Amino acid sequence: MDSFKKKFIEEASELIDKLEVTLLELEKNPDDPTQIQQVFRVMHTLKGNSSMFGFDLIDKFTHNLETVYDLIRNNQLPLTPQVLNVTLASIDHLKAMLDEGNYDDPDFLTTHNGLIAKIDQLINPDKPNEEKKSEVKDEHDPDAVIHTYYIMFEPRQDIFRNGTNPLYLLDELAGLGQSKVFAHFNRVPLLDSINPDYCYVYWEAIIATEQAVNAINDVFLFVESESTLEIQKIADLNLLSDTKFVEEVTQLSNVQKDIGYVAVQKLAGQAAARLNKQKSEVVKRERIGFRDKSTASIRVSSDKLDSLMNLVSELVTTQARLSLFAEENNVPGLGPIVENVQKLSRQLRDIAFSIVLIPIENLFGRFQRLVRDLSLELKKDVEFLTEGADTELDKTIIENLSDPLMHILRNSLDHGIEEAGIRVASGKPTKGKIALIAFYSGASVIIQISDDGAGIDPEVIREKAIQKGIITPERKMSKKEILDLVFLPGFSTAKKVTDVSGRGVGMDVVKKKIAEIRGEVDIDSEVGMGTTITIKLPLTLSIIDGLLVSINKTAYVIPLAAIDKIYAIEKAKIYSAFNNLVTLDGKQISFFSLRKEFNLSPSDEELEQVVVVNYEDNCVGLVVDFVIGEYQAVLKPLGKHYKNHDVFSGATILGDGTVALVMDSNKIIKEFAKIQTIKVK
Repeated sequence: MDSFKKKFIEEASELIDKLEVTLLELEKNPDDPTQIQQVFRVMHTLKGNSSMFGFDLIDKFTHNLETVYDLIRNNQLPLTPQVLNVTLASIDHLKAMLDEGNYDDPDFLTTHNGLIAKIDQLINPDKPNEEKKSEVKDEHDPDAVIHTYYIMFEPRQDIFRNGTNPLYLLDELAGLGQSKVFAHFNRVPLLDSINPDYCYVYWEAIIATEQAVNAINDVFLFVESESTLEIQKIADLNLLSDTKFVEEVTQLSNVQKDIGYVAVQKLAGQAAARLNKQKSEVVKRERIGFRDKSTASIRVSSDKLDSLMNLVSELVTTQARLSLFAEENNVPGLGPIVENVQKLSRQLRDIAFSIVLIPIENLFGRFQRLVRDLSLELKKDVEFLTEGADTELDKTIIENLSDPLMHILRNSLDHGIEEAGIRVASGKPTKGKIALIAFYSGASVIIQISDDGAGIDPEVIREKAIQKGIITPERKMSKKEILDLVFLPGFSTAKKVTDVSGRGVGMDVVKKKIAEIRGEVDIDSEVGMGTTITIKLPLTLSIIDGLLVSINKTAYVIPLAAIDKIYAIEKAKIYSAFNNLVTLDGKQISFFSLRKEFNLSPSDEELEQVVVVNYEDNCVGLVVDFVIGEYQAVLKPLGKHYKNHDVFSGATILGDGTVALVMDSNKIIKEFAKIQTIKVK
């Protein structure tokens, strides 16, 4: 049962997160009946699942919340800010309720009792507001009565077109109690006449449940107009506890198309007589502990995914060794085998990648709540916009991205968005805007956080940097270089320290955290217009497609996603080039000779290779001795001797056992450009 409880906790966590996001959307559009129905629906599912797995406290608590939104959807209770605040506080409490170890905590009980009282006050506004005593170890109600219902569910043929899966409805129905479901296939046409978009199956079901008939109706709430539905109560006890009744109904289902309500009612009367005669105790709250459920997806623990990626990485390394062995040894028949292994390892790598990539929307809901709560705390009216929630990233990157993004959003709210009076005086609308956008750019993911606030004054940053002795008054700096000073440790322009931000720590940590996941962060701002912070991230941290090159007989890897073209050029043109410019395909391109930058003597070769890489909005050439070919690089972290060389993002083991450093082309270009600028000055 522990494994089922663990699965419930995972599913409940997702439902609670989904509920939180829906509520925040509902707050923006309080008159949207679709969002109200969605809130009710999620609460209903959470209530049913928690009861099934023995989380009775969550069941009872969620039932009260569900009642509130049932009143709202029936226009018996207005959706007020008070209702939303109580519901959001309840969501925080539901997260704590998933850990049964909290149930004996006095603070937990105080919060629980307080919320129960507030929810009860919403349901019964005329009732005195007294806190109800909550029994954490609540037992089932001994007076509860189980009813048995007959259900005929006939979906319309085109029910699939709106995305409805009838099996999920039957699965939810099974969650209400003990059930027996009969599928009828007599309307399925011959194979050559089947339309795969149509549903030809219909179902009859017998369910024994403590729930009222409304709970069964709620299961089919959204398909009432797309199906024929019959629900009839056949007994006030659990007929499914009678083995003979189940056998007789099953036999009827096997010998005729439909069982039918009349036949079931007759068998129900006989079964009730038997049960009463035997004086059997009625089974209370009989629930299904396991649901036979065919799904298109399964849950896998994070540890198993990490192990899978490690094994795939080792396979890629081993495949490289095998390829090298085949090249060095002319073994008949080995070549085709090596090619096949290479193909399979690449396919396996791609599939493993797709498994560990998860949508960034998992973070968006959390930030929606953060912006809402902080805007209320700071008394600022802020609209939070998100775009690109379906953009996917390596789960490890997303796990490490939460804190940096949270700090940036806090800064935007606290220091970026002005108070209402200041905004009006500046000709801006009272409501500020913060946007969080994610999108793909080649093999990278770009995340931008922008606001329409006060912006950052470069002169203020420059003066602060001079005061701190970071730069001298004589130093000439571009606007971008000045703005980048905010990423220095302890640098802050905040005039006062608040609980939200402005303690002089943060943006340097943001840059460090993003660098740890091989990302880059840039800032752009216009005084009075707002600030945009751009984060560039790799899709994954484990394996990359690279170009293996050689410099002074030492191998290096350049990420293939950054490369535009490769040119062979005479060495004389490289060393005689003016201002590090060379003409390629009729276009002048800046270049860096990696031999020269690495303080190596010129090579003896007549031709050198220029690997042209994309850098921001331009192309820049990196000159190497030889281009060996494409290579799948398994990234390994750098040791202590290279920890300060951020121009290398990692290392990889080649097929012959040697180590090749993996270049970060963007950081290499930035570093060499900075060195040359300093030399000129």
